[in-house]
Amino acid sequence: MSLVRFLCVALALWFATAHAESAFPGGPVRIIVPFGPGSTPDIAARIVAGKLEAKLGQPVIVENKPGASGNLGTDAVAKAAPDGRTIGISIAGPLAVNALLYTSMPYHPARDLAPITIAATQPSVLVASSRIPASNARDLIALLKANPGKYNYSSMGAGTISHLAMEALAARAGTQLVHVPYNGSGPAVLALLSGDVDLACLPAAAVMVQVRAGKLRPLAVATAQRSSALPDVPTLAEAGLENVHADAWMGFVAPARTPAPIVRRWHDELVAVLGLPDVREKLRAQLMDVVAGTPDEFRAVMKADVERWRPVIEKNRITLD
Repeated sequence: MSLVRFLCVALALWFATAHAESAFPGGPVRIIVPFGPGSTPDIAARIVAGKLEAKLGQPVIVENKPGASGNLGTDAVAKAAPDGRTIGISIAGPLAVNALLYTSMPYHPARDLAPITIAATQPSVLVASSRIPASNARDLIALLKANPGKYNYSSMGAGTISHLAMEALAARAGTQLVHVPYNGSGPAVLALLSGDVDLACLPAAAVMVQVRAGKLRPLAVATAQRSSALPDVPTLAEAGLENVHADAWMGFVAPARTPAPIVRRWHDELVAVLGLPDVREKLRAQLMDVVAGTPDEFRAVMKADVERWRPVIEKNRITLD
């Protein structure tokens, strides 16, 4: 390629990117949610979408595309036109863990998606049914060690963070638990309430209504530090179980080929909306804490989750194929 031709191509690319950024977003925006209405990412997306619509002066449409443990909707983001008019909000499964659970994925999280920002996180809470004779996590660990294989737990499904967290807990405690998978947090909680299962580690929003009603007992949060949303609930580390972290985070992503200036613009717009007091208050009402970090911080969390859960998945031979 001649120097003149190279300069013409470079100038054309620069002009196209500059025009796209100046015209941002250039039309209606889609936020694809890879789970159904009422799911945690859907709630967060709809809280943010209303403010974005007013800020951008364009319609912002929240589109639910559930299926394949979140892979279907996340793949739709990966394959969308990289023009800044389609972004998605997803969670640890489709953005990290699912790559360890499926032998074949329709997209590669690290290669086909551009992280924008982690929007918010909520703690996963270790809860026990009323029939478990343990008032705190330390007592529970002693009980489980003395009775390997006797107690069971519900999860939102095989391979979900609620499953992996309990297997990590059992491994750290040196005991065994029986896994009973359900299809979502609602059935998993109902199983606890009916006495079909003994324990669960589920997102706070799924269990705290029942905790406050006295029907479930909160024993610990699976976070590095105590959650500001649940400051009175100790961490598993305080009970002697280190590094059992199951933060239920959710973050915004774009197609990987989206020009860097547009990704930066999306980051700035989303962080500004997430910083609004009423947005923070609405998310806090759902037991979510705003994060609003950088793309690099988001990428590091995705990588860390893969490394955290790889040994648990391999040890227990968990697969979703």
